[in-house]
Amino acid sequence: MSEPLVVEVCGVGLLGPGLTDWTNGQDLLREPSRWSPSATPLAAPALLPPAERRRAGAIVKLTLAVAEQACAQAGIDPQGLATVFTSSSGDAANCHALCEALAAAERLVSPTRFTNSVHNAAAGYWHIATASRAPSTSLCGHDASFAAGLLEAVVQCVAWQRPVLLVAGDVPYPEPLQRARPLPDAFALALLLAPPSGASAAAQLSLRFGSDLQGHAQGDERFDALRLGVPAARGLPLLQALARRESATLRLDDLAHCPFSIDLAFRETTS
Repeated sequence: MSEPLVVEVCGVGLLGPGLTDWTNGQDLLREPSRWSPSATPLAAPALLPPAERRRAGAIVKLTLAVAEQACAQAGIDPQGLATVFTSSSGDAANCHALCEALAAAERLVSPTRFTNSVHNAAAGYWHIATASRAPSTSLCGHDASFAAGLLEAVVQCVAWQRPVLLVAGDVPYPEPLQRARPLPDAFALALLLAPPSGASAAAQLSLRFGSDLQGHAQGDERFDALRLGVPAARGLPLLQALARRESATLRLDDLAHCPFSIDLAFRETTS
């Protein structure tokens, strides 16, 4: 087994069904019996300039909201922050609209539709909003999108010895694509990762690789439908452990050729 990759979790963002933000979500993740999965609220990002705000689709509204939460919690200026954005669906409504346009006789695609069609559109909007020229990576790995994004963000954080913002988000497709790729609702999370600092009360996350991994992938059964139904929500067991401040070992098997486990540990403040 290779040496683990170790980082700290400095900030968290959350937005999903009945989970309006990380502050609200922590209480519900600690006590799942209180969770009621109402529709995910999406608002235009206030940090975007007006022109970009009007063009922002659901995936942009979703992911920018959690990215902003994580940076605010960590107290880090996002302008110099490297990012990893990961999504299975990307801009689902825009994909549907492009398919409709290409199926029509005229086959006319608007410049805005074309601009938002690329998979790194959400990352582009974030870096415009924060005036950031830091490196950015956008990934898609079907159901393994969260695992691929987490692995990429941790590797970058360890290799560069600098903070990296991971943002994972998915939104449902309109019909008829929704029948082929059913996603129950929009969900996103963000993790601001940094090299270990030795600070007290910090959450330390270690990735371990090997053929004989321990741990489990399940969280609370109340969240199973969401966790299994939305690729970005594969991170829910990790969020539950963070909310409860519980040390845990979680296994992610979504990347078939590179399975890994997550060891989460906490250093408590001592007087």
